[in-house]
Amino acid sequence: MDALDPTRTAVVLIDLQRRIVDLPTAPHSGADVATRCVALADAARTAGATVVAVRVERPGPDPQPAGSELISEAIPRDGDLTIVKHSWGAFHETGLDAALRERGVDTLVVAGLVTNFGVEQTARVGEEIGYRVVFPHDAMSGLDAYAHEFAVDYIFRRLGTVCSTDDAIAALRGAPAAVEPDPV
Repeated sequence: MDALDPTRTAVVLIDLQRRIVDLPTAPHSGADVATRCVALADAARTAGATVVAVRVERPGPDPQPAGSELISEAIPRDGDLTIVKHSWGAFHETGLDAALRERGVDTLVVAGLVTNFGVEQTARVGEEIGYRVVFPHDAMSGLDAYAHEFAVDYIFRRLGTVCSTDDAIAALRGAPAAVEPDPV
């Protein structure tokens, strides 16, 4: 994987909300995923990349279910984007695409919960509308290990570059990693 140009990269963190982080997930716990996502966000901010915090709100309920707030470590900082979605993916009727294009972003590092729901839907649409997509496989998790592994091994390798969190952080810092995308 080539180095990532931070001025053209956004780290998109999906659904790091208490009620979702606390779900039983595999192969990584929600807490482990959150820790890796926070490390990605910190590295992105340091490098000058955009950080996007995405949270889901269920259509209709007011107030939202308990635990719908972002975990404290994932609360956006000055300069970050906050996106509220009402469907699985972060692009549908949220203004995310316009906000990213306004910042000159052409590369997404997509992480969070859950691999084969919000992460996959956001990545599929992002790739479809022209973004380069990077998947730090250990900064996401599924509701079960099989679902996560299928998405990572079969879907994500066809949409972009699969790497570790450490490789994504190194690429944000300008160091190329030894990971290359699989040919389609």
